[in-house]
Amino acid sequence: MAVKLKTPLSEKDVLSLKAGEVIYLSGTIYTARDSAHRKILSLPPEELPFDPEGAVIYHCGPVVRETRGGYEVVSAGPTTSARMNRYLDGILSLGIRGIIGKEGMDTEPFKGRAVYFAFTGGAGALAAKSIKRVKAIHWLEELGIPAAVWILEVRNFPLIVAIDAHGNSLYR
Repeated sequence: MAVKLKTPLSEKDVLSLKAGEVIYLSGTIYTARDSAHRKILSLPPEELPFDPEGAVIYHCGPVVRETRGGYEVVSAGPTTSARMNRYLDGILSLGIRGIIGKEGMDTEPFKGRAVYFAFTGGAGALAAKSIKRVKAIHWLEELGIPAAVWILEVRNFPLIVAIDAHGNSLYR
C-alpha cells in the first residue's frame, strides 16, 4: 500500500519509511544539481532562498517553457545522484530530509536523518504531470535553466523509497 506524504517532511515521517515503499509526495520540492549544491553550501543558512528544514531536493534539470503566467514544466526527469555524493553530508546537515534522483547515493549519510527517493529515469513527462506549478526560481541568470533552483509544487508525485533512514538500500 502506498504512503501519502506532504512536505516539509518531519523526522517522524522519515524514520517511519522503509526501503521499497511506494510514496506519493505532495507539497513543495526544490530542484538542485551540482552547481546549485555548491551555491547552497557556500551561503549561510539564513541567506538561502528557501527553508531547508524538512525540505526535499530533486536532482533534476527540468525542461521548461515560458508562458504568459511564468513557466510550465514540460519534462522533469531525474539526473544521476551519485555525482552529488560529495555534497550530501553538508546538504543533509541543513535539515533537508529527502533527496529524489536516480541510481542511488552513499547510504551512510542518510542514517537517522533522511531518505532517498528513486524516480525512474526516462520518465520526465510522467514527473511533469505531478508538477502543478512553478512557485519560484532562484539563480536562473547565474546558473542557467537546468542548474537553477526551481521551486515546484507537486501533487501525488510517485516515488519509491530506495534508501531509508535505517541504512537499508535497494541498490545493495
